[in-house]
Amino acid sequence: MSQDRLNVDGIMLFEQPFARVPYENYRKVFRSSQKNIEKELGAVQNAAKDLANKERPEDDVEATAKALDGMIARVEGLKRKLSDMQESAGKPTLDVMRERLQHLGAIEILESPNVPEFTRWADVRLDRWLVDWSLRNGKEKTARMIAAEKGIEVRSHHACVHCMASRPLARDIIKKIVDIDLFSDIRRIEDALNRKSCTEALAWCSENKAALRKLKNTLEFDLRLQEYIELARAGKTVEAMAYSKKHLLPWQETHFYQIVQAAALLCYRPSTSCGPYKRLYDPSRWTMLIQSFRLAIYHLSTLPTEPLLHLAMYAGLASLKLPACYNHETRNVDCPVCNSDLGVLAKEVPFSHHVNSTIVCRSTGKIMDADNMPMAMPNGQVYSKEVFDHMAAKNGGWVFDPRNPADRCRYTELRKVFIS
Repeated sequence: MSQDRLNVDGIMLFEQPFARVPYENYRKVFRSSQKNIEKELGAVQNAAKDLANKERPEDDVEATAKALDGMIARVEGLKRKLSDMQESAGKPTLDVMRERLQHLGAIEILESPNVPEFTRWADVRLDRWLVDWSLRNGKEKTARMIAAEKGIEVRSHHACVHCMASRPLARDIIKKIVDIDLFSDIRRIEDALNRKSCTEALAWCSENKAALRKLKNTLEFDLRLQEYIELARAGKTVEAMAYSKKHLLPWQETHFYQIVQAAALLCYRPSTSCGPYKRLYDPSRWTMLIQSFRLAIYHLSTLPTEPLLHLAMYAGLASLKLPACYNHETRNVDCPVCNSDLGVLAKEVPFSHHVNSTIVCRSTGKIMDADNMPMAMPNGQVYSKEVFDHMAAKNGGWVFDPRNPADRCRYTELRKVFIS
């Protein structure tokens, strides 16, 4: 593909979570509406069937009228409930979907990454990724500050994107572009788990029971088991047995061994040195629960486990990473992988593969080619001709090794280097 042509397909690979998060949210709204419709209309149908089965409903006009009024009330209540749900959850979610799709659709008419419109769009994307990174690392105030200061706005006129950095943006528009509310909920539940409370996480599991069951996720059982362990830790044997019967036994088909082990836990104190039960009492289980919860909600929300900023950087670092980046003697000051901080992130990606190599001067970071040839000193060190030309002009024809200034030679002693 030409470098002057915009790779829309490649860009969209990173934008799948951006589009799917509101879609998954709307699916939840739809399922809730469907459940309410099935519940209320099912009751109305049953009532109507009972009336139809009566031999002479006209003999009891009052009861018939009361049954009809009850059916009408149910239907009207359903209508109000669906209307409220649409206004409070459905319509806002559709607005988010619309704004995000318009934002993504803005680049489909762009033919080159060099046009100003794409630069503005890319700036908005970077702002979104920075907010995503901040939220994932518990820096919600920073995320809100970035979103407010950058003023991300999506407008549909001619599918253009404008970054209104000169003025604050309305809070509702910011929410359509970034997932601050979602991560606020994640943070709230994780904070509760850090306080050794499973209440909020169990409430979330209850709201998403069907989806978790479909994924065969065991987070709810793990939370119930932890509450049972805390009762055993506190020496509340009777309460623990009642809790197990109510909340753990329903899982016996899939977690029979763990339930049996949990029952035996009542015979051991928290200070036990017995391996299996010591691990159950281990406080680090709370950290594991936080990780399990985060993985579960990421999966349900179709979010990647890594920040989008990291994923984008992985792609870039993989195209630049060379063995020379990890050798102190051959590091390039202008290479991101040679940077000590980014180099740590780059360790997780493979080395790049180049069919045609490009030689870069270690001193200036510029490419060495026919117009800026590599030149070798008598000590074997190679730098670009531009470096030595500048040195010779300033030092009367003398040049020195930038890494070892004491090592000097005449400019005429330099040799051209040819790569075959």
